[in-house]
Amino acid sequence: MGMLPQLYKDVEERMKKAVEATRQEFAAIRTGRANSALLDHVSVSAYGTEMPLKHCATISIPDARSIVVSPHDKSIMGDVRKAIEGSDIGITPNVDGGIIRLNLPPLNEERRKELVKLVHKRAEDGRVAVRNVRKDGHNHIQHAKADGKITEDDARRANDQVQKITDKFVGEVDALVQTKEKEIMEV
Repeated sequence: MGMLPQLYKDVEERMKKAVEATRQEFAAIRTGRANSALLDHVSVSAYGTEMPLKHCATISIPDARSIVVSPHDKSIMGDVRKAIEGSDIGITPNVDGGIIRLNLPPLNEERRKELVKLVHKRAEDGRVAVRNVRKDGHNHIQHAKADGKITEDDARRANDQVQKITDKFVGEVDALVQTKEKEIMEV
């Protein structure tokens, strides 16, 4: 019976990672408020290499509508600006002395609806990832049963347990969706 607890643990760990990936995807989706996570996926080409923006600049949020990026080395200011312009955040950077200021325009209704659709698409990707882990779990259980390692009853109980774990993590994705949707729709 030792293989089943290990299977549950593995399934749970993998599903947790799928939910965490969804959470990070959501963090990069803009809401009405400034959030440094918007820049998490921005990488800068400087010093002949690619590096995450947060490794070569300090990011701060002076108020709800703006983000300030201060490159550690002023000589890469142009590279940082170019990286932000080339990203998909859709905000034009303004170089202001030794800093880059990003002013977030208020979201209009149409843009909010687009962002909510994007949240739902990313959430479905997260749910699919969780369900794929469930399918792997069910396959392991079927193989164990076919190999005579577990009984028919054990297999049924194990499948039920994997489904319970799946429901828990799909519920977490659903909760993330509700929170993110509320953030986007807040005016």
